[in-house]
Amino acid sequence: MEDKIVVFEKIIDKSIKRVLKGYQPRTLFVPAEYILSLGGKRLRPLLTLMAADLFGKNPEEVIDAALAVEIFHNFSLVHDDLMDKADLRRGYPTVHQKWSDNSAILSGDALVIEAYKYIAKVPEKVLPDILHLFSSTAMEICEGQQYDMDFEQRLDVTEEEYIEMIRLKTAVLVGCALKIGAIIAGAPAKDADSIYQFGINIGLAFQLKDDLLDVYGDTKTFGKKIGGDILCNKKTFLLIRSLKSANKAQREELLKWLVATEYNPEDKIKFIKNIYDELNLKFTVENLIEKYYLASLEYLSSINIPDNRKKDLIILSENLMYRQK
Repeated sequence: MEDKIVVFEKIIDKSIKRVLKGYQPRTLFVPAEYILSLGGKRLRPLLTLMAADLFGKNPEEVIDAALAVEIFHNFSLVHDDLMDKADLRRGYPTVHQKWSDNSAILSGDALVIEAYKYIAKVPEKVLPDILHLFSSTAMEICEGQQYDMDFEQRLDVTEEEYIEMIRLKTAVLVGCALKIGAIIAGAPAKDADSIYQFGINIGLAFQLKDDLLDVYGDTKTFGKKIGGDILCNKKTFLLIRSLKSANKAQREELLKWLVATEYNPEDKIKFIKNIYDELNLKFTVENLIEKYYLASLEYLSSINIPDNRKKDLIILSENLMYRQK
């Protein structure tokens, strides 16, 4: 028998190919189709299908909602890459690199509109609740992105502020994806809330892992240039903790690199990574990832469904925590 997750992935891959097809003008929609075609983990729509399945709903009946989540996620990536001046996404040129900044803005706008067209296809009975959840999540993601940009201008960002920023920017969409599937499947409100919190904690762990891979990953598997966050002075947990824990000499050197406008990128990455190594921050972040992962499992455990039905979500969670890309 084919693995359930593989079956769900095939449903998503088949369905995503029909998004935006035949729309005109092609100059608007080809960049949007391009970002959708790059694949990636398809984590969020997969979680929508898995949540629906957990509560006894046929995944085919929630595919439109799952597509809405994935389309919105890709919209956010197009605009994030533009704001971050990123060159690569999933190992391929970003939309603004391949076309132009204006194309990235407009095709991103088209994606978010299309996402709402798909979310509107959910059953009428649950549409108000899902539309409220989806729109609230969309606003929170914008808030998170603004915090992320604001932090670039600050050297006093706290660890608590950072965790709240990634909760908004990353984790809420993971929680939303799961809760949408649960709501459509008719899950009790308490269980729908629990699976949302499961997603929040998985999302936090996922983003912290992403931050770690940006420094310690392999470009060939990670799909992005290593050290991109360092070059952008992104206030990741690693940088925030290093500024907090560094001795006087380390901090002075760190601050020099953070304010420098002319430098060899490889030199900057190497120096700051060395500081992280001296402070043993890889170990610190791995422990934090484990903390959120264990919290997610507690929420999953509280859901009133037999444990054997939860095994696919647990396996997926483990794969996310120990991934190399």
